[in-house]
This record gives sequence, structure tokens and C-alpha cells, in this order.
Amino acid sequence: MAKRNLVIVESPAKAKTLGKYLGRRYTVKASVGHVRDLPKSQFAVDVENGFKPKYITIRGKGPIVKELKAAAKKVDKVFLATDPDREGEAISWHLAQVLDIDVASPCRVTFNEITKNAVIEAFKNPRPIDTNLVDAQQARRILDRIVGYRLSPLLWKKVKKGLSAGRVQSVTVRLICDREAEIQNFRPEEYWTITAEFETEEKEKFQAEFYGREGEKISLSNQAETEQVLAAVRDQPFTVSSVRRSERRRNPAAPFTTSTLQQEASRRLGFTAKKTMRIAQTLYEGVSLGEEGSVGLITYMRTDSTRISPQAQVEAKEYILEKYGEPYVATRQFAGKKGAQDAHEAIRPTSSARTPELVKQYLKRDELRLYRLIWERFIASQMAAAVYDTVAAEVGVNGYIFRARGSQVKFPGFLLVYKDNQSESSSKETSGLLPELQVGQSLRLLRLLDKQHFTEPPARYNEAMLVKTLEELGIGRPSTYATIIDTIQSRGYVVREQKRFYPTELGQIVTDLLKEFFPGIVNIEFTASLEAELDEIEEGTADWVEVLSQFYGPFEQELKHAEAKMQAVDIAPIVSDVICENCGRNMVQKTGRYGQFLACPGFPECRNTKPLIKDTGAKCPECQNQIVERRSKKGRLFYGCLSYPDCNFVIWNRPVAGKTCPRCGGLLVHKQAGGQNLHVCINQDCKFEEQVEQDD
Repeated sequence: MAKRNLVIVESPAKAKTLGKYLGRRYTVKASVGHVRDLPKSQFAVDVENGFKPKYITIRGKGPIVKELKAAAKKVDKVFLATDPDREGEAISWHLAQVLDIDVASPCRVTFNEITKNAVIEAFKNPRPIDTNLVDAQQARRILDRIVGYRLSPLLWKKVKKGLSAGRVQSVTVRLICDREAEIQNFRPEEYWTITAEFETEEKEKFQAEFYGREGEKISLSNQAETEQVLAAVRDQPFTVSSVRRSERRRNPAAPFTTSTLQQEASRRLGFTAKKTMRIAQTLYEGVSLGEEGSVGLITYMRTDSTRISPQAQVEAKEYILEKYGEPYVATRQFAGKKGAQDAHEAIRPTSSARTPELVKQYLKRDELRLYRLIWERFIASQMAAAVYDTVAAEVGVNGYIFRARGSQVKFPGFLLVYKDNQSESSSKETSGLLPELQVGQSLRLLRLLDKQHFTEPPARYNEAMLVKTLEELGIGRPSTYATIIDTIQSRGYVVREQKRFYPTELGQIVTDLLKEFFPGIVNIEFTASLEAELDEIEEGTADWVEVLSQFYGPFEQELKHAEAKMQAVDIAPIVSDVICENCGRNMVQKTGRYGQFLACPGFPECRNTKPLIKDTGAKCPECQNQIVERRSKKGRLFYGCLSYPDCNFVIWNRPVAGKTCPRCGGLLVHKQAGGQNLHVCINQDCKFEEQVEQDD
């Protein structure tokens, strides 16, 4: 008689996809995430006895556990096929405890992609549960419990009830607070540029930027210095002093890792890290493709590796050969980042032949957009470099030098599939080649343009910048970035406005207190070293109890000192001039998950709340009332008329305050395109746009 098997995964979608591949001898059920965890109502860690945790069945998971136990009794073998990372290994370990499965038995099955071949092969090679992975996850969980449940009550007592502190979240808030301090303390410095526009005898025009004198660069810091240069070159003969022609090759970017996917999805698609990971999870677990059934479209999305399997490279090569031809093929592997665990492949499509166009009808809009991004990035990574013809010329006049650069694509290579907008926009080269110039050639000066500039402060973090910074500093891990960013907003420590993070007053106060009394908790190097120790636990080179002991001793001393010395902080609410219509009190500003709002200070007797009206300084083009900030039900910022619902005018882009279109008098809005900040008229017939230095 054939053996019967039970397979347990996390999600129903994954269960459905696996069930299609495994056949009738396998029953596939979902645990719907973790089934056990530390209880919320108590500390549940025995610090005195080796940090022994007390796990309980998560509330609401009782029926699922009962169903899994009943199913396990009816089969000959139970396989645990949760995700191939620390969290997935921990879920399998907890399931093994609940179902009385020997963790040393070959019960664990992992696969990097949910395709028939990968799944069948994985079930031929089950392994024991990796206790090193489990210990690393458990150490992280207990570390976070120690910080959260020991430090948060102190903040309730000294600052405000309901606050929380987190080991990684607190450092992230500090980064945002420190950046805000940089911006506030920034003092702009003046500088000037001079642009010369020339014409050749053949009436071809081009521009060159002032560089310096006799080979040395000169920085123009004020108008007097600029006027001195202008006086020296005006009405003088301009001559081409050097011309350098070359060929430049540009290689494609590596396929996505978790962090680079989050960054690029934020830049290109406007996705939050949380949204990116949610959609990627769906694409990984399986999407129904009509008669083909449920199919996993991408490989596992929690990875720090850029490695590609040989089979995937062969598939990509075959696709590129058929679609573009031999010159466009360049199979390559990419060097991994220093310190990368390299446990899984890069994020890629499970089949190169499954193009976005083929699956378009089966995917939701955002699923398709993310899949297209992953597919194009991977295919481009296996294509030939783009080749540019470049020209660099120097124009001399009275000992001074002006420089011009130009380039154009000679061979597009991977650019046929994937263009890195950020890299393109950062290039200082002019799009298109310069005219055919010869050394000694005389040029006619058409005009000299001098312009005053001021240095700008560092930009506030957006999601892409924050994820990149966290990765570079070694804070958290790619799989945790989405949770970190979501948590610091939900706690009211930061708000996201215009896709940028601003610290709240509360976030600044808590960060200052933690800097003073718990320097280790918000110390970037210390937090990064803890992450490295968690990696060592996973690798089996460090003991998880020892790591926790080394952390807990100093932390306990800091906690005792803070309880004795930290002064209570009174955060006075900002009182508005808006009167509560229910009880007559002046409403106060509060900060919630989606930013600021007005609330009655009479809470809980009076629970009245209102949106906080923020005037943009622009007028509604339909009724001339104020355009104010508003938020959708999902928290997305948009702009609408104050007269709503009498006037339904709304726009997504922030309007420009106090300025109208010089061409038609219409409303101007802020936009970004190709790395440039623009003011654009919303009147589609007008099509006016102008570049501005800073999108303030």
C-alpha cells in the first residue's frame, strides 16, 4: 500500500500550488504562519535559567493546531515545507514540537522556487530541522522581547503611556532624527556656474561648462569672482584646445536581492517596502494561470544573494538568442556583497519564457508591475553591455578652460530590456554627440550664462534611501526592513509626508532619552554587531545563550540607572483654534499611523476627531477655494478642494504654492522625472513644464 504523507506550509496559496505538483499521496495543509509564540501578556523569558522562553499557542490558532494534529495521525509521514529562512525554520520547529515530530528526522523540505521540478527534487532530499537557524531566530525574538518588555514600561512612566521601544526600530528612528538635525543645522554655501554656448562654422551649436585655468579647477564662490572670469573671456577668441573620443561600456545591474527590490520598487513603482514584500510573496507562492493552474512566478524573495543557477542562465540565454540574437547574449554571474549569507539565489522569474505579456491577463495591476520589474532586471542581467560613443572637448580662451561632454548609444545591449533611470540621470554627459570638433578650431560665442546656486542640505530619507542605508550599516536584515518601517510609523515616532520621513516630536524626545540612558540601544555599530552575532549563531559559530547573556548584563545596569535618574517628560499637546462641536473644547493635534489629526482633549468622554487641515497655498482651479492635504482610506496622501463635497477637485501631485502657469494661468504641480524636479501644468492642452532646482 502506498504511503500517505502530510505536507505543512504557511499559507493556503502555497498549499494550493504544492498540492498540484505532489499528487494524491500528499495532503497539503497550511499553518497560516506561526502557531506558537511568546505570550503578549507577560515577559515569558526566564533570564535566570538560560533565557528559556515560554511559548504558547497563539490565540485563534487552536482550531488549526487541532486540525493539523488530526491530519498527522492519519498519515505515515509529515513533511514541514515552510519558507527557506530563519522564520520558516522556526515555524517548522514549532510545528514539530506541537505534532511531536523528531527534529533530527528527515522531516524538513525546502525549495527556492515553487515549480514542479524544484518541488519534486526537494521532496527527494528531506533533511532534519536546522537548529542553528532556529536558535538564531529565537535569539532575535528574545532580544526584541527583552528590549520591548523591559524598556517600554520605563517610557510609559517617564514619557507617555502606550509607547514602545525596539532594538532595531529605535536605531532607525535615530537615523531619521539625526538626518533632520543635519537639515536644521545646515548652512547653505553660495557657488556660481558659467555656461558658454558656442556655434561652429557649420552652424552646429553646443554648450560647455566653465572648468578652470591652465588645467586647474576653479570654484566660483561669489559674484565678484564670476564677474572676473566673465570679463577675462568676454570678447576674446575661443578655440578648441583638445578633443578626446572614446568608447564607454556599461554593464547591467545584478538581479534583485530583497533590499534592491524594495529600493527599486519604491523608486519606480512608488511601492512601500511592506507592499513590495506582500506582492512578492504572492508571486512566489503561486498565481493561477488559467488552465495551467497555480504557478510560482518568482524565486524566493528573501535573499541577499545575486547568484543565479546554471539552469536559469541557460533559459535566459535561449530567450535572448531567440528574441534579440547572438550579439545581445552575455551570460554572467555577479560578485556577492561582502558578508552576504548567500543562502538562496537572487530574485528572478522561475521561467524566462514566461514573459510579462504572457501572464498579464492573470495578474492584478500591481502584481504585473512588480513581476515585470523582476523579469526585466533578470533578463537584462544576462545581456551584453551597452556601448556608448563619447566625446570630451576643452575650449580655451585667454588661459581659461571650458569643458563639454557628449555621448550617444552605439550598441544598446541590455538597455533594450531594462533602463536604470537613476544611473542615466546622474550622468554629466550631454545626450547626443558633440559636433565634429578639431584641435585649433575657432568657435563663435553665442552667449555666456552665469548662474548663482546654493548648496542644499542632505535629503530626508525616502523608503528606498532608508532601506539602502539600513543595509549598508548592517542594521536589521532585508527580511525585516518592511516591518521596521511600518512599526516606526505606527508607533507615531515618524511620519511619511511627500514620500519622505520626518521625525515627530515624540520620536525626537524618545530618541534623545535613549541616547542619554541607553547608548547601546541606539548605537549603530553596536546594533550592527548584534546582527553579525545572530548570523554567527545561524552559522553555528556562536552560542545563542552566550550572545543574550553578553547583551543582557550591561542592558540591565543601564535600565536600573535610567529608572533612578531619568526625569519625566511632559509633552504638551498643540492646541488648535478648532472648536469641538460636541463639547466646546479647543481640539488638539495628535499623531497617528497616517500622520497628524485633531482630537478632542476630553477623551474618553468625548471621542470626536477631525482631519488636520493643511493648506498648500494653492487655489482650486474650479472654485478658487483652498487646496488642502487629504488622506485616502489606505493612508495615501492626496490634495483636494476644501469645499468638498461641493467641489470634487482632487490631484495626487502636490500643487505649487502661490504660482500659476505662465502660459495658461492653470495650476502647477510638483513632479519628478528622470531625476529632475519639475513644475508641470495640469492642463493637458497646455503641456507647460519647467525644471526647478529643488522640489521644496
